Amino acid sequence: MSWLAATATTVPPESTQQAIGYPTLFLLVLVGALVPVVPTGALVSSAAVVAFHQTAPFALVLVLVTASLAAFLGDAALYVLGRRGMGSKNGSRWLGAIRSRAPEDRLTQAQGKLAEHGVAVLVLSRLVPAGRIPVMLACLLADWPLRRFARGNLPACVAWALTYQLIGILGGSLFPQPWQGVVAAVALTVVIGATPSVWRRVRGTARALD
Repeated sequence: MSWLAATATTVPPESTQQAIGYPTLFLLVLVGALVPVVPTGALVSSAAVVAFHQTAPFALVLVLVTASLAAFLGDAALYVLGRRGMGSKNGSRWLGAIRSRAPEDRLTQAQGKLAEHGVAVLVLSRLVPAGRIPVMLACLLADWPLRRFARGNLPACVAWALTYQLIGILGGSLFPQPWQGVVAAVALTVVIGATPSVWRRVRGTARALD
């Protein structure tokens, strides 16, 4: 037991946080790209807050690389599963899940923009709340090969991770304690994510009243 105590006193708390935090961030963002039940934006912002308050060099860079890579691999895996479903007579549950998360009006809009602007739409899709899946489905329906999708999705994932990291840095710079910055960053990401849905409901209600 003495060696455990010695190890605990010699390992800095930041090293322990990094050893646990980065793999956890990677896994959760990867899963969140496949199954949209994990608030990945809030996770990246929270990790950026913690990294902002650390003294370890390149902590923020590691958050950016970890989140970007996990999002990219998760999207690529989901796209491969979607392509397999497109090639199957009976489809697949993954393709069905993608279709269920892409409303018809959003899909039609994504298809039009994809045909007009190509890869640029894919790059921007991750920056628009709820924009990733309709554009991904539009790419599947357009029969884009994985290589073409990945070429556009890589900068999209980097831009997405950088955006939410900047939100975390803002929250971390406003408050002296990391937990305060985390609360602020999570609240801001929730507001950003909910705004398009609220706007569509308000617009739909206004049209119904007209």
